[in-house]
Amino acid sequence: MPDSTGTGAGAAQAALDLVQRSPREAITIAVRLIATSATDHDVRSTAERAVGLALRELNDLPGALRHLRRAVRTARTARTRALAEMSLGYVLANSGRTAAALRAVTAALPELTGADAGRARMQRGVVLHYRGLYDDAVRDYGHAIDIAQREGDRLLEARARNNRGLLNAHRGTVDGTDDLDRAAAMFHDLGLDLAAADARWNGGIAAGLRGDIAAALRCFAAVGADYQRLAVPRPALLLDRFELLLSVPLIDEAVQVAATAIGELRRRSMASDLAEALLAQARVALLAGDLDTATAAATAARTRFRRQGRRTWAAFARHVELRAEFGRGTRSAALLRALVRTADQLDATGWPDPALTTRIDAGLLAAATGRAGHARQLFERAARTRGRGTAPRRARGWYALALSRRLDGDETGAARALRRGLAVLDRHRTSLGATELRAHSGVYGQELAAEGLDIAVRAGAPGRVLAWAERWRANALRTRPALPPDDPDLVAALAELRLVSGLLEDAVLAGRPVRSLRERQTRLEHRIRDLARRVPGGAPVVAPPSLGRLTDRLGDRVLVELVAHGDRLRAVLLRDGRASLHDLGPLDEATRLARWHRFGLRRQIVTGDSAAARAGTGHTATALDRQLFDPLRRRLADRPLVVVPVGALHAVAWAGLPTCAGRPVTVAPSATVWLGAENRESWTGTPVLASGPRLPAGQAEVRRLARVLPGSRLLTGPDATVAALTSAVDRAGMVHIAAHGTFRADNPQFSTLELADGPLFAYEWERVTHPPACVVLSACESGLNGVRPGDEIMGFAAVLLALGTRCLIATVLPVPAEPTTALMLDLHRRMRAGARPAQALADAQRAFVVAGDDTARATAAAFVCLGAG
Repeated sequence: MPDSTGTGAGAAQAALDLVQRSPREAITIAVRLIATSATDHDVRSTAERAVGLALRELNDLPGALRHLRRAVRTARTARTRALAEMSLGYVLANSGRTAAALRAVTAALPELTGADAGRARMQRGVVLHYRGLYDDAVRDYGHAIDIAQREGDRLLEARARNNRGLLNAHRGTVDGTDDLDRAAAMFHDLGLDLAAADARWNGGIAAGLRGDIAAALRCFAAVGADYQRLAVPRPALLLDRFELLLSVPLIDEAVQVAATAIGELRRRSMASDLAEALLAQARVALLAGDLDTATAAATAARTRFRRQGRRTWAAFARHVELRAEFGRGTRSAALLRALVRTADQLDATGWPDPALTTRIDAGLLAAATGRAGHARQLFERAARTRGRGTAPRRARGWYALALSRRLDGDETGAARALRRGLAVLDRHRTSLGATELRAHSGVYGQELAAEGLDIAVRAGAPGRVLAWAERWRANALRTRPALPPDDPDLVAALAELRLVSGLLEDAVLAGRPVRSLRERQTRLEHRIRDLARRVPGGAPVVAPPSLGRLTDRLGDRVLVELVAHGDRLRAVLLRDGRASLHDLGPLDEATRLARWHRFGLRRQIVTGDSAAARAGTGHTATALDRQLFDPLRRRLADRPLVVVPVGALHAVAWAGLPTCAGRPVTVAPSATVWLGAENRESWTGTPVLASGPRLPAGQAEVRRLARVLPGSRLLTGPDATVAALTSAVDRAGMVHIAAHGTFRADNPQFSTLELADGPLFAYEWERVTHPPACVVLSACESGLNGVRPGDEIMGFAAVLLALGTRCLIATVLPVPAEPTTALMLDLHRRMRAGARPAQALADAQRAFVVAGDDTARATAAAFVCLGAG
């Protein structure tokens, strides 16, 4: 955040000195001076100024303006009045009144000399910064630093460096880190803890702008604790957190933070920051596809920016309005002209990222309306960014180059540019240590991968289609998460969340109030997410495998990789070294049938047999089976399958489809992940059998399994704790857990298995150093995953496969206890006899279907084999 300054004499100077160290104490001293200095107008002016600046630190802008105007009116000497005008200008800029702010500070400059002139220069830099005149602002900050060094004023130098460092970090022209580090050190040496915290926070902003998300999160957490200790509210910092969330992007959280910021800033009458919060809401709504909210919030923000004289910010808001209109399908010459004009305005005023996206949209619109030459010019200009800036910006530059080459008919050159762009994003993803961050970052490769896929599909080249699909799909699972197993803060937070979850459940069952417990649960979940996200990355990039490597490992199995191509669902089939490409029809139809199929199976399991349930489920199963497998049937024969789903099809109960019933089917997030799991080492350690509480059938299940698997380690009753289980599974050959499970769609990393001392969270599997080779979860919906762009999956399966587990057998539906136990016993007997997991599961399911009723058949269909079968 930009900084401010002040000066005075005597006791009033003491109050000014306390503004950034202890603003409340500064107010106390200054108010006393105002009451006792009736005849000394300049002292009263300085004291009023101290109160105004202290209220600014406490985010009371109306109060700050009131006292600073009094300071201007009360002053008698030219110097005292100029200093008051200087401070008034700063707070006017904070309030969004930048034209008045610039007049006030400029009027003060001729009356000031020496260090005072340096402070005025810095203050005018702040106002120019707010107005978007960045070159002029940097120049004034530089003048202030020169004057401060000449006058020996370290406080002024620190403040000017803080402001210049932050501005340069935002512009991306200079790192800014050196200025910010030096400012923080100077503030610390001067005993200004609050100012030092502000400078360190700005260092976190700079780290985020460089793409170092983990470093930014660590910085924000540390400085946030300082702000809490200093008891100084900083609501505008929500906007910095928003920017960090959007850079990943963590869209759902960014939506929440933007809404919170709008409410808080409106309540405090912080007009300048409120306009930025409305723009933030518009930007994240655009990314989330909520075009109505994006337009409304952007229009409101633009209106406020124009009133505040912030033309560059108004151009940023206009960019969101225009992109929302483009997203609605508008294809007009007027929209094209507006997009080009806004992109030029954004470039001229230091907003390179929105300028780039606006210019690419303009190029796409020009191409769609037959203006190929204009489109080529726009794409070529956008492509100049491919060599500089953040990874997403460089990747979009390569995307623009690819679009330009496609207009020229150079499909080979376009594909080469797209691969370069995705390589930039691959390197960026490895810098993110947390599974969650890597999973969400897939959104940045969406356009590039789709364009490459389109090139390959139109060429009718199945091997290239597979390569493009793999180039982007499930990249987060290619490397083990970088979460340290001995992170004491994370371990403690998870243990506390486990305790709170237990207390919350008890309170709900007893009918007691739960509001405070739910609030505590929410705070803990926020803390756990932040702790997990701070881990640095550094894992190597793993390239997708060649057709030859896949063929060598497949043997007699057939790989079916589903691919979304526009509104069509396609499949690449790989058998005996030969790949073929197939059109499977509308993607929306497959998604609709998959959801109805799940609904039918769930109804059969939960409510029991009925003619309507059987008929409905049978109809949707047949229809979905025909769409997915009829075009492939001749090449499938009766061979085992490896299926790589897409989108909502990750939740399909495959054994419930006629083609898959009784056939070994392995489901994988990508062919790359499948091959990695196939090649992974298998542990031969003692099998572990565990059961959770409130599930008598689960305890019976694992005790019966212990007879099937002699020598197993049994964890039941009070022995089945989280610590005992996570310790026992290390290097285990096989782990079977019978427990209540809960899938959290809002954040799959908080999905749980219930154990004796509370829930085991998906986060906690990441602490296992040597994960078990095979895991069987007979808990409800334990095989479900949250699906993010790039078919990145999140949940138990994602965590285990990323850690190194070869195979996970789990459910995609709720399952009843008794039939599940019988199925599990048969499954383990077959695996112990030497059958591979996918074959053992298929044989057990087939035998179960023959012997059981419709509920039993639906239960059997709920289980899937994930990873390498």
